[in-house]
Amino acid sequence: MSVLKTISFYLLVLVIVVFAVFPFYYAILTSFETGTALFEVNYLPQSFDWSNYATVLNGRNFPRNVLNSVFIASTTVIFALFLAVTASYALARVRFRGRGLLLMTILAVSMFPQIAVLAGLFELIRFLGIFNTPWAMILSYVIFTLPFTVWVLTTFMRDLPVEIEEAAIVDGATPWIIITKVFLPLMWPALVTTGLLAFIGAWNEFLFALTFTSSETTRTVPVAIALLSGASQYETPWGTIMAASVIVTVPLILLVLFFQRKIVAGLTAGGVKG
Repeated sequence: MSVLKTISFYLLVLVIVVFAVFPFYYAILTSFETGTALFEVNYLPQSFDWSNYATVLNGRNFPRNVLNSVFIASTTVIFALFLAVTASYALARVRFRGRGLLLMTILAVSMFPQIAVLAGLFELIRFLGIFNTPWAMILSYVIFTLPFTVWVLTTFMRDLPVEIEEAAIVDGATPWIIITKVFLPLMWPALVTTGLLAFIGAWNEFLFALTFTSSETTRTVPVAIALLSGASQYETPWGTIMAASVIVTVPLILLVLFFQRKIVAGLTAGGVKG
């Protein structure tokens, strides 16, 4: 009976893995196909034609769009983690009236869909004079990333021993010293987890990036891929689109694989009490 359960478990895992990985695998196959081969169903590589990748990389603005996404996503992570670490310290360690209500309000903000605040956010960005600049996306991404990062880091910081903070206070450490010198070294798993998820969210975001940009040089990768055009208005360049998608997805996969131990530690932190 136990052998049957083990076989069933691994079969289920295999099905889940195939279901999750197959779209990316098929995108890679399609990225190497051109012409009529794009409309043939092939589950094994028939050829390795790199012309789609050459078309994407030699495109007029695609490399610039990739740099835009890197800058916007990285800056979003920096601002979001800085604000989240300081806010989580106050919410986890400082006692004040309405702390629980404030934390629940922060979590409730993350439940609003993007489309619900798009008009108001557009007016704010236009008022600030940052429309069609990277700072328009950075501002909107930080706003939507903060609730999640604050919630996760607050939960993580609550589990840190109070004795460490008390010892630092006895030694004359200020709250800023406690945050940067005492807590940050202990919070690396949570910081890596929230930072990577914030980076992926900013990297893949489409609605704000499409709304707050109007020129090709300020677009991010998702918008640039969506607006790729073929030789005519009636042609959809599936091979080029798949090649561009593979190019921008591989770095994310490498980041997740590189930080996988930190991610698991950050997600499971606080789950077991010692």
